[in-house]
Amino acid sequence: MSESKWLIPALDYIRGWGEFQMRQHEQPGSVIVISHRGRILLEEAFGYADLVKGVPLTPRHRFRVASHSKSFTAAGVIKLHENGKLRLDDRVGRYVPDLHPAIAAATVAQLLSHSAGIIRDGTDCGQWLDRRPFLDADELGQALKAPPIIPANTRLKYSNLGYGLAGLVIEEVTGESYRSWIKREIVDAAGLGETVPDMPLPRNTPFARGHSCKQPLGRRVVIPSEEPTRAVAPAGGFVSTGRDLVRYFDQLSPNAKRSVLSVASRRKMVRRQWRDPHASLERYYGLGIISGSLDGWDWFGHSGAFQGTITRTCVLPGQELTLSVLTNSRDGCAEAWVDGAIRILQTFARNGAPSRKVGGWTGRWWTFWNAIDLVPMGGKVLVAHPDAFNPFADANELAVCGKGEGWIKLAGGFESHGEAARLVRNSRGVIREVWLGGVKFLPEARVVKEMAARFDQGA
Repeated sequence: MSESKWLIPALDYIRGWGEFQMRQHEQPGSVIVISHRGRILLEEAFGYADLVKGVPLTPRHRFRVASHSKSFTAAGVIKLHENGKLRLDDRVGRYVPDLHPAIAAATVAQLLSHSAGIIRDGTDCGQWLDRRPFLDADELGQALKAPPIIPANTRLKYSNLGYGLAGLVIEEVTGESYRSWIKREIVDAAGLGETVPDMPLPRNTPFARGHSCKQPLGRRVVIPSEEPTRAVAPAGGFVSTGRDLVRYFDQLSPNAKRSVLSVASRRKMVRRQWRDPHASLERYYGLGIISGSLDGWDWFGHSGAFQGTITRTCVLPGQELTLSVLTNSRDGCAEAWVDGAIRILQTFARNGAPSRKVGGWTGRWWTFWNAIDLVPMGGKVLVAHPDAFNPFADANELAVCGKGEGWIKLAGGFESHGEAARLVRNSRGVIREVWLGGVKFLPEARVVKEMAARFDQGA
């Protein structure tokens, strides 16, 4: 994979597509970071860290990255395993007393793979709704005296309390607090300068506030999202940036040159242990890692949902790419945007960088119906739909005959297949119109003016 060929134009398009998606979905803010072979090539922030106060979002703003924390906790446990401090098949009761006997009999590996059968968040999970504080160690211990919900080792059953228990194991084995040990041995060892295991943040650290959905109040409100997660920090307390998440998950790839873990340990983490038994998408859980495939590209990583934030980080080991998308709203599109970015990368990988012949067919063009993007790649031009999560799905294909002349070489049966395509330029050679069949597309500003004149009765 050469950065000087298809990857650079793909990243350029992802940047413009991401900006359109932000507008389309009226999101407060988002950050997207993409690296290749450990080198960050795209780091872009859109929108606001605080929509009410109008604080612009930057890549340096920290986000609550929630269940990304599990990938850090799992790495910490596996590091102790590497150092001979514990075994993954040890019974949890060996390290933590006063558990329900069935929970005490679960193995450390079962905690990390969510197969110990433990209740997800307790009988009152109001901590995720800002209705109560997160559990402290005593409250967590009390909750773990109750029996598991299902027998261990029978299916994937996600449990934040199970990862809280893994944090107690770390504390017992190391003789230190979870926060101090994981910070030194995993966060600092990985070279992450913008990551902490839980709130509070150091004074004056930029922080992206969470936001609600628009409904049911009819407008977004700011959710402070500053409360410490206490004993649940191993499951969901981490605060980080897209840059640090990309750097960290890069190191979890078995082919990474630098890592806090051995190659064998990384393979243990990413190996598929349990398939999600009730999901429309095929995905798996390993040891602190979610994994799957998208159109032939294998991925692994994790996602996170906190009050007012949705985040996701994804490693494509076969392509040596890592992506992280952070959003600061409860309806944030991080999951869909990571998948969309991967599909954009796949499209460019299949077709290659644009040839000189088609390079001038580019830009975003509008009618009042919709926007399109002309995207040259290889020897053709694709007509993308930036409002879609997969902008190249069923994209029309243009063949270029001359500087401003072409035709619609491939289109759906209900579209303008086989008809002419042309660019209209002004006296300075700048494109001012795009015609696809009989439809004239214009720059956004001209369509805004046209719509105001024709349809806006208050204009």
